[in-house]
Formats: sequence, structure tokens, C-alpha cells
Amino acid sequence: MRAPSPVVITGLGAVSAAGAGADALAADFETSTVRTAEVDRSAGYHRDRGSRRAVLVGNVDLTRWLAPMASRRMSPASRWAVAAARMAVEQAGVGTEKGERTAVVASNAYGAAVVTEKILCQIFLEGPEAVSPALFTESVANAPAAQVALALGARGPNLTFTQRQAGPLIALAHAAALLGRGAADLALVATVDEVSPVLHAVLDRFRALAPSSGPDGDEVARPFDRRRDGCLVGEGAAVVALEPETAARARSARVLARVLAAGSAFDPTASRTGWGRNPSGLADTLSLQLGRLELTTSDLDLVVSGASGIPTHDRYEALLLREMWAGRPLPTTLAPRATTGETGVGLLAAAVLAAGGAPFGATPGFAEPDPEIGLIPHDGRRLPPSRRLLALSTAAGGAAAWAVLEAAPL
Repeated sequence: MRAPSPVVITGLGAVSAAGAGADALAADFETSTVRTAEVDRSAGYHRDRGSRRAVLVGNVDLTRWLAPMASRRMSPASRWAVAAARMAVEQAGVGTEKGERTAVVASNAYGAAVVTEKILCQIFLEGPEAVSPALFTESVANAPAAQVALALGARGPNLTFTQRQAGPLIALAHAAALLGRGAADLALVATVDEVSPVLHAVLDRFRALAPSSGPDGDEVARPFDRRRDGCLVGEGAAVVALEPETAARARSARVLARVLAAGSAFDPTASRTGWGRNPSGLADTLSLQLGRLELTTSDLDLVVSGASGIPTHDRYEALLLREMWAGRPLPTTLAPRATTGETGVGLLAAAVLAAGGAPFGATPGFAEPDPEIGLIPHDGRRLPPSRRLLALSTAAGGAAAWAVLEAAPL
């Protein structure tokens, strides 16, 4: 879908394993740095020789954006989302006085994992009467979006999407539509995920995570690589400030990227926990949507892919891209989730950074091309400035979403 009036991104905030701020995350993308840490396995959820590591936020100092007293009342995911939202608003140079005209549109893949685990432990170990009422308010998927609204006084539409890997771009598309039809003057698009020990253990038991390998027990996501055998699960938050281009220009705001178009689709051949059998139908749908916008794949010079090292995921997404390009060479393809883990933080933030010309290093973990899919991700060479990029992510269960971002107009 194309918004009736152009919308632009004027702010980006992030909390990740790299630290606080989009600059820290951009540095990791440029140097191909993957920051994994040991997951707490003391509760006994994990398999004996299962995956042990994840891309965790750790002890990041957020006091500049969130007072300690307020922080204590929030789950980790809510803290990260509020801090990232304040970063985005600060960079955009907009105040919170819009109130009822400010929307919050969020996404997450796994819900409130940490607090939900705490509540269940209290129920099983101490009885239902021991459950803390303060914890319950943070046990729902939309808690981070609610906390962002409370912290910034955003009284406009408040939505949360839980569409797994496709959620960040679905949220972006809905926020652009809200602005385009005049339902809000400013939208904060947030994606946030957290990793609890039980979530990590469950994903490992489903064989979704990269196993330990090598003499040091390294766990490496290898997007599009022939040897790919699982993802790294990651956590953190990214928030973009989205507003009508006319408003941004009127106050001489710095524009990071223009959202030229965004949309979503569904592959009915996908299982509840896997990807579809053949991406041809989805490729036709996305190409048709581009055509309605008078765009073709030849107008796109960069792809930001949601591939993460899961064998079926990467195969599906690679074949989808090849179908869309119909035998023509694919543009350079980034796989940011190799750095940030399987979380919305990497995809959304990487797309905005790439549209702004940020440098990206070689794809971590990639070494051996897969002859079946024939896609070689970015090798680290200097990228020319992108004119228009396609951000694309397909999700287990059949959801898919995409967005075309245009380099900041002069």
C-alpha cells in the first residue's frame, strides 16, 4: 500500500547488545560484530547438549532516558522500548505535546517472555495467591506499547502486532497508513523482543537455534550459507519516529528515509510453525503490489532480508527473491539478523540505517554458497549509496511483510 501523502522517518532509537543508541548498533553492523552471551540454564529447562548462547542486552545504562524509579516498575522489554522511543523523539526533534495525535504501533515475536515466566514460577512454586499484581500488567504483549504511550503522553491509536519475524514491517506499514489517512500526526513504530531461559530452551528443543560447534562451542547463525543450521535468538528494541513529509519539511527536520510503500501478504501453504512450500504465489502478490505503485524490481538497488540462519526460512526467502527478480541478478542483500539475532531490532534498524548510507560489513557466518538457492549475501565491500531498498521478512506461520524505503530526499 502507498500512503495517500508521503511519510518520512525522522528519528531512530535502539537498545541492543551493542548498547544504547543507533550509533552503537550501526558500529556492530559495520564491523560484523556479533555479541552473544551465555543464557542462564540453572532452571533445568535446556537439553544437555543444546544451544547455550543468545544475543542479550545485558546491563545497558538507560538512566539518560529512563529514571530508575520508573524503570523498576517495568519489564526489560518495556524499559528498552521507552528508552528507544525517547531516543527517536529526541533525534526527530519533536515534542510530546501532540498527545492525542501521536500513535504507537509496536510488534514483538514472542510476547512478554520474562515476566510471564516469573508469574508462572510464582504460581507453580508458591501458589496462585503469591502472584504479584504489579507483574501482571507487564505480562501482556502490548505492555511495551502501553508504557511508551504513558511515558511520552501519546494518546493516539495504540496497536501491537505479534506476527513473528514479519511483525516490524507490518507495524511500519500500519503506522504509515495511519499517518496517510490523517489519523495521527506522529507515529512511533517500535519493535521489541526479550529472551527468557524458558523461551531459549523451547526454541532450542524445536531445533530453531544454531547448535554449539567448533572447539570453543561457538554458536553462529549463517544466513543463506550451505551449512546454516539455526538462528541466534536476540533481544532489544528499535523505535522509529514517522511523520508526514510536509510536517517534517515545515520544521526543517532531518529526514533519515522516506517510506515510499509498505504492505503485507500471507502464504496459506505455510504450517503454523514453518514456512510455505513454494514462494511463487507470494512472489506474484508482492510483484503485483509493486506494480500498482508503478515500481518494478529494477527500481530497487538493495535488499534488507529477514534471513537468520534457519534452513527453511532462508531457503524460502531466497527463492522468493529469485522469483521476484525472475532470473535477473539480485541486488546486494543484507542479512542483519546474523548480527542482532532473530529479533525485530536488526531488520527495522538496519533498513533505516542502510537507507541513510550507513556502511555494512560482511555477513557474519557466511562462507559457503548454497547451490540450491544461489544467493550470496553482502560480502563487506563498500556499498554505493542506495536509491531505493526493499526490506522484506517472511514469518513462520505464513505472514510476510515488506517496505520500500527511499534515500532521504534532498
